[in-house]
Amino acid sequence: MTIGFIGAGNMARAIISGLLAKKAIAPTDIVLHGGQPLHYEPYAAKIGAKALASNQAVAETADIVFLAVSPKLGEPILQAIGSTLKKRHVPVVSMLTGVSVATLEKALGSHDQPVLRIMPNVNVAINAGMIAYAANDAVAGQLDGLLDLLNVLGKTMSLPDEQFSTFVALAGSSPAFIYLFIDSLARAGVKYGLEKDQATAIAAQAVMGSAKNVLASDQSPFDLIDQVSSPGGTTVAGLLAMEEAGLMTAVVKGVDATIAKDRHG
Repeated sequence: MTIGFIGAGNMARAIISGLLAKKAIAPTDIVLHGGQPLHYEPYAAKIGAKALASNQAVAETADIVFLAVSPKLGEPILQAIGSTLKKRHVPVVSMLTGVSVATLEKALGSHDQPVLRIMPNVNVAINAGMIAYAANDAVAGQLDGLLDLLNVLGKTMSLPDEQFSTFVALAGSSPAFIYLFIDSLARAGVKYGLEKDQATAIAAQAVMGSAKNVLASDQSPFDLIDQVSSPGGTTVAGLLAMEEAGLMTAVVKGVDATIAKDRHG
């Protein structure tokens, strides 16, 4: 099976890294084309993939085509290669932000073309990603195989198109929010005498362990807070100070702004 990538930016490379790390595909089974040969040809050579000269060549070669370009470029590309994809019945896996399944079908000129819309986050590179997906009816016979491939990269979740903007905030943009939280914890540690690398390692490990605890527990995160908090203790004092400074409100406002930007540009 040959997997094609149209676009070779950060997210495409994150997906490729995750697939190669688990040996889900061989480098020689990857073909790709991007905007500038200066950028994608050295990358292809580095990982052992094949760089192709055009989007059309990817459509003619690949058994699955990942579309990983900016939304304004995606629709014209699909219009140009749609007839080839339809003739070969090649599924399109689109990562175009804000572009619905219906819009993808319109660009391809067919409701019979298999389409899977996905929204991954950068953690797919380390096989710990979260991927939302929405499929059209035509992809039904190939969906299980596509999900098997995507599940190598982490977890997948079916969502309707209208919930993708919320997913973008909670999974796509949130790694940056969490990095900021980790860095803030680390800087507080530096304030009290730790080296920055020590403080960062402590904070990152605490966040990772806490996340695993949430996933393993049948309790809500708020219930888990109570397990860490002793009456009149240090954790309660810290939590109250964070709430006084508006931590929860700031997080919600960040999500609001991310969703608004995704929906309205």
